[in-house]
Amino acid sequence: MKRLHVHVSVKDLSESVRFYQGLFATEPTVLKTDYAKWMLDDPCVNFAISTHSAEIGLNHLGIQVESDEELAEIEQRVLTAGLIAVPEKGANCCYAQSDKQWLTDPQGITWEAFHSTGEIATYGGQRDSKGACCAPASSPKVKLAEVTTCSPGSGCC
Repeated sequence: MKRLHVHVSVKDLSESVRFYQGLFATEPTVLKTDYAKWMLDDPCVNFAISTHSAEIGLNHLGIQVESDEELAEIEQRVLTAGLIAVPEKGANCCYAQSDKQWLTDPQGITWEAFHSTGEIATYGGQRDSKGACCAPASSPKVKLAEVTTCSPGSGCC
């Protein structure tokens, strides 16, 4: 099963949790002091919010998969379509470790296809707690092919 992933950067986590809790009619699946995530079945979405970006609003979109095979299927789709993706194995992102494929759409929106393989104790692993996670930190959005700081095991995601 594939699940749409939406990550929104927020200014006030508590206020945002109250809003989305009301909208989704359920408590967050994961709730930390700087991050919340809802794994919803209806609609089938992984919806996350965090306070780790200076830019408030849509952080990135993605497709979460449940296996390496599903991630390879998406990678093949990308190659077949002639798109450019940047792979990242073992990324420490948010509170999870994942294997990823990063893309940027024609509007500059960052997309990730990812398979989470485990949990980690701190947001982004050992990186600076205020560092960008899951998307390039600069504004306007840069093409992922230009990002050189997102290497495997770097903690960038």
